[in-house]
Order: sequence, then structure tokens, then C-alpha cells
Amino acid sequence: MPHLALYTFGVLKSPLADPAPLTREFHESGEAVYREIGQHPGYIARAEAADRSLGAQTDFDSDWGEWGEFAVPAWYEKGRTVETTALAATLSLWTGLRPALDAIYTGLHRTALNRRYDWFERTGNPGYVFWWVSDGTIPTWQDGVSRLEHLHDHGSAPHAFTFHHSFAPDGTPTSIKSIGPKSDQVH
Repeated sequence: MPHLALYTFGVLKSPLADPAPLTREFHESGEAVYREIGQHPGYIARAEAADRSLGAQTDFDSDWGEWGEFAVPAWYEKGRTVETTALAATLSLWTGLRPALDAIYTGLHRTALNRRYDWFERTGNPGYVFWWVSDGTIPTWQDGVSRLEHLHDHGSAPHAFTFHHSFAPDGTPTSIKSIGPKSDQVH
């Protein structure tokens, strides 16, 4: 059974190391959001750095194991050091569109999503992309970047898509009506 890969990417208004209240607020909310998302039905896994406790200080310096070397889209022009990194990125696996939609648009993540323009720049680039992978496949950061850039350049297609213009594993267009257990139709 195929799994759904999700890559998210955003450019923060200030570096993570900046003591500005909004940046600190975003950074401090992350652990609770990840914990809640990780317990959501349909969640499989997410890329987590294996060596953060061993001294790796940025996503670029970290060992991501089978998720591959950390990568970012070409349009990211801010820094790559502890003092200058101003990004937030995730890479995760899901059982399907419905569980991902429900997890992203409910709970603590929904609350955080409502605040995204407090924390993130409006770049004009897509902030996330989905694609299907075969069971047992772990997507890499580079896979996510190439899919996000493809989405930016070509729009939604079976290769790289969004919730609003989504595709089934066989490549046929599909849609999800709305959020919540009473509206679990996928067409």
C-alpha cells in the first residue's frame, strides 16, 4: 500500500537564534505540535535528526539517517549557520490524504497554522507538497525539495500536489470534501 510523503518549507521572518519574541514563540511551540501530530491516526513517521544531542546545531549539520542530507529549495536565500538559519522544514509519511488533512487542520497544528504570517515570510512559493511513495520507501529531503520546486514550476500533478489539487496513488485526480470525521469522503 503506498504512503503519502509530505514536505513543508517556510522562510522565517528572523533567524531561529534571534531572541525576538515571535521567533522564540514559534520555536518553543514546535515540540508540543510534533508530539500531537505524532499521535494522530494515519501518521507514520517524520525525519528527525539523529545527532542533535551530540552537538549538531543546524538542520544543515545534522545526521538525518535514511532521510538523507538536509536540503532546501533554491529560493531560500537566508543563512545556513546557527546565527543566520531562518527556516522551518518538515518531512513526514502518512497513510493517506484524509489523516494528513485532519492532523494539519485540527488541534495545536491548526492553532499554529493560523499564526503562520506572524512567523513566516510570504514568499510567493508553495509551502508544502505531497507525493506518493511505495510502502517501505523513506523519502529524502532532496526528494521533498525537488517535488516542491516541481509544484512551483508546473502546478499540481501526480508527481507533486496539494490538498486542493490532489491525486490518488494511481495518478487519478481526487479531492477531499472537508475536515473531520463526518466528511471523510475522498473522491
